[in-house]
Amino acid sequence: MNKVLFDIKNKIATVTLNRPDVSNSFDDKVISQLLTIWQNINENPDILVVVLKGSGANFCAGADLNWMRNMINNTEQENKDDAMQLARVMRELNNLSKPTIAVVQGAVYGGGVGLVACCDIAIAEPNTKFCFSEVKLGLAPAVISPYIINAIGARQAKRYMLTAEVISAEQAKKLNLIHDIMPGANLDDLIKLLIRSGPKAIACTKKLINELPANNTAEYTAEIIAKLRVGSEAQILMKDFLCLKKS
Repeated sequence: MNKVLFDIKNKIATVTLNRPDVSNSFDDKVISQLLTIWQNINENPDILVVVLKGSGANFCAGADLNWMRNMINNTEQENKDDAMQLARVMRELNNLSKPTIAVVQGAVYGGGVGLVACCDIAIAEPNTKFCFSEVKLGLAPAVISPYIINAIGARQAKRYMLTAEVISAEQAKKLNLIHDIMPGANLDDLIKLLIRSGPKAIACTKKLINELPANNTAEYTAEIIAKLRVGSEAQILMKDFLCLKKS
């Protein structure tokens, strides 16, 4: 059985964590498969939207317990190498050129919360529970922390990362960890909105948002819009839009 399912239909890529018997927890094989999938998505121009899900009752309970047991006796360098692979999963998901939507339910713990924070849009079922459980194990949510802090801010991250308390879907929405709670959020409507826009423009906008804190200059932002305006995608879309407005 594939630990991660990857399906493309109608320009939509659906990535499904597929270990429901262990709450879709991840190990080295899941991490490796996700890295391959992220690369395939970036290289496929036919994919316009990515939906990330988990099979069964829970989205993702974080690290697989058996995998963690095997790492207990690893050296510091071996542990760093493992952590770097997970860091790559988060970074490459966060930087995908396609818009990403996380659709989550049940338990979303540890690294599972990181996956949610790395997606552009996150919606949850009402029963969803989030938790940064790392400190209970004598660990820290280090690899996922940049994306969590970006989503909810340092002040809120301090409370929930230090207490490891369970966060309800309603709380997660107030914290900006998720955008909406289903069934109020309509996945099909979100996908339609994303597909109707220019894929190059979306990729550029995502890159702009990720890089702007370090490149907050007028020249940087002006250069982006200038390049887009003369590109074939914008030329076609702008002309279509202006023609419609004139009619």
